[in-house]
Amino acid sequence: MALIVQKFGGSSVADPECIRRVAGRVLDMKKRGNDVVVIVSAMGDTTDELIELAHRITPEPSDREMDMLMSTGEQVSVALLAMALHAMGADAVSLTGPQAGIRTDSMHRKAKIMAINPRRVMKHIREGHIVIVAGFQGLTPAEDIATLGRGGSDTTAVALAAALKADKCQIFTDVEGVYSADPRVVRDARKLDEIAYDEMLELASLGAKVLMSRSVEFAKKYGVTLEVLSSFTNRPGTIVKEEVKSMEDVIVRGVSADTDQVKITIEGVPDRPGVAARIFRELAGASINIDMIIQNISAQGQTDISFTVPAEDLAKTKKLMKSMSKVIDFREVNVDGDIAKVSVVGVGIRGHSGVAFQMFKALAGKNINLQMISASEIKISVIIRKKYANLAMKTLHRAFNLHRKGPKK
Repeated sequence: MALIVQKFGGSSVADPECIRRVAGRVLDMKKRGNDVVVIVSAMGDTTDELIELAHRITPEPSDREMDMLMSTGEQVSVALLAMALHAMGADAVSLTGPQAGIRTDSMHRKAKIMAINPRRVMKHIREGHIVIVAGFQGLTPAEDIATLGRGGSDTTAVALAAALKADKCQIFTDVEGVYSADPRVVRDARKLDEIAYDEMLELASLGAKVLMSRSVEFAKKYGVTLEVLSSFTNRPGTIVKEEVKSMEDVIVRGVSADTDQVKITIEGVPDRPGVAARIFRELAGASINIDMIIQNISAQGQTDISFTVPAEDLAKTKKLMKSMSKVIDFREVNVDGDIAKVSVVGVGIRGHSGVAFQMFKALAGKNINLQMISASEIKISVIIRKKYANLAMKTLHRAFNLHRKGPKK
C-alpha cells in the first residue's frame, strides 16, 4: 500500500461534471489499495471572480479580508468533492488548510508555509478515509486565515506530501505534462518524460504555468517525487526528480516566456555606496520579488537603475517608490509594461559554451532587440518587447532543435 497525494487544479474541478470525474479518478486510486490525500483548488475562475467582487466593493481591500474571501473558493471545492465521493459509496472527509495543520507566516496573500502538523490528516487516513484538503491556505500565528499566493495549491500539495512522507505527489492539470515550450504557442513542443528539479524550478519561475516555483522548491528540499499529468487523460505525465548524469546530454530542456513582467527604471539615482542597497532593502521588506537588475554607468554623480517585477506588484512598487523619493533624491521613475522575459533552460548549459551566442544570434535573425540580459548556470533570460514573445519562443525552440526527440548538441 502506498500513500499518494493528488492535486487537482481549478480547470479539473470547474463544474459538477468535472468534480464527478475527479472523484472517480481518486476512488480508482483508492481501490487499488492506496491511501489517498487530495488537494484541490477553487473551481474554474472562482478566485478571479472573488477578487473582482472585492474590488467592486472597494478599490483597496485589506489583505487580511481578501484572504478571508479568497479562501472560500477552495472550501467550496473540497466540500463538493467529498459529496461526490460519498455519492459513489466512498468514505471521504474534507478539511480546510488550518484543519489539516498547515501553519504559515503572517504575510497575507503571499504567506509561506512554516510548519505542518499532519496529525489530523493521519488520523483520517488510518480510519480509511480519502482526505480532501483545501489548497492555497493556512493559519497565521495570530490564527487568521492566510493564502499562499498564485499557485499556492501546488505548494500545499508538495508540502503536505513531504510532511506525510508520501510515496508520490501527482499534480493534475489541463495539460499532459511539462513541455519543451508552451504547446498553445509552439505547435511542435514535446512533452518531456522527465525533468530535473533545478530545470523545473527555473521554468516555473520564468513563466511556465504548469507548476509554481515554490512547490518545486519544496519538492527539491524534501526529495518529493512529482508527476505532472492531465486530469482529462490516462497517459503518463512528466516526472520531476533529482538530476541524473544523462540529463546533461540535453543542452537546453525548454523555452519559456513571461509576459506578466514590468520594467521599472529609477533615473538620476545618487551614485554613492548604500543607495542601491537602501532601495532593494525596502523592496524586499514589501515582499516584492525582483528579477533582473541593470545599473547604468555613472555620469555626473548620478546613475539609472532598472529592474523587473511581477505585474501584480506594480501598484505596490509605485507606492513604495513614491515614499522613497522623499528620502532618496532621484529624478523620476519610469514604468514599462510592454515587455516579456524569454528564457532558455537546461542543466546542460553549464557544460557547453556558445549557448548565449546561439540564442542571441537566433533572436537577431528575427530583428528582436534585447533590452536586458541575465544568466545563471542553467538558464539565460532576455527582456524583449512583448509583441515578440511568441515569435521568440518559436524561434528559440527551433534554434535548439527542441522539436526533435534528441536535441542536437
